[in-house]
Amino acid sequence: MNAVCGGAARTLRVAGRHGYAAEFSPYLPGRLACAAAQHYGIAGCGTLLILDPNESGLRLFRSFDWSDGLFDVTWSENNEHVLITCSGDGSLQLWDTAKAAGPLQVYKEHTQEVYSVDWSQTRGEQLVVSGSWDQTVKLWDPTVGKSLCTFRGHENVIYSTIWSPHIPGCLASASGDQTLRIWDVKAAGVRIVIPAHQAEILSCDWCKYNENLLVTGAVDCSLRGWDLRNVRQPVFELLGHTYAIRRVKVSFHLLFYIFWNFSKPDPLLETVEHHTEFTCGLDFSLQSPTQVADCSWDETIKIYDPACLTIPA
Repeated sequence: MNAVCGGAARTLRVAGRHGYAAEFSPYLPGRLACAAAQHYGIAGCGTLLILDPNESGLRLFRSFDWSDGLFDVTWSENNEHVLITCSGDGSLQLWDTAKAAGPLQVYKEHTQEVYSVDWSQTRGEQLVVSGSWDQTVKLWDPTVGKSLCTFRGHENVIYSTIWSPHIPGCLASASGDQTLRIWDVKAAGVRIVIPAHQAEILSCDWCKYNENLLVTGAVDCSLRGWDLRNVRQPVFELLGHTYAIRRVKVSFHLLFYIFWNFSKPDPLLETVEHHTEFTCGLDFSLQSPTQVADCSWDETIKIYDPACLTIPA
């Protein structure tokens, strides 16, 4: 395991672990969680890595191993030490970074790989959503040992599930069936079905400053924005990627990765090419608005400040 602070990027290389997801702590500045897997997630075990920045780059604070590959991670919204991961064996794991061993609890109901997990950011709601290759979305209360309900409707694997940061009890899911779906927990069913791409949709994210706007990224190498008030056509389409878009994050009017500003006539801001394999994990820091983290199949995790975020427009 090697830590490097090369130029603007703080880098940690973890031999034999291919990164799938990265998420900054909402509490501790600079602290980063990374979900990783052996053998590109095809076989072998998984590792949850907790990292802190230091003078030489990135320092490993704690790591936890699991018997199958870990594909996503989400921090608790009410406890700075608690996280949930999801894995290839169909389970979710609850971890406490204050404890050297874990997990504290395992939730096993999905029958295939769980590819996505997200903790609700809405006040008064301590709920977690998971999406699986078994074509179901499940709702969890981490204090309860079983799921609260299961949403069915997707006709292919689910790659992405994410809560609305604005609307209580509302979540989105993206699937290999080429649809983006909006679910209402209170109604226990689907609210909107959007045929968003003519290809598998691998990622989706809500705009943090517009409750009606979501962005999807797909195997067709395109990003599309969707206004939930009128879903007949995307409000924008961004082309420029040459491979499938595995992760999309929205901050203000910015999209990662490539960096885009979809409010401008010429939206392409910057292309970052500092990995030698697919970049699967991506997040931006809430405490440091110019800071971005990513992780890749090239066994490296990076924290850096892209020029387009540090130079005034």
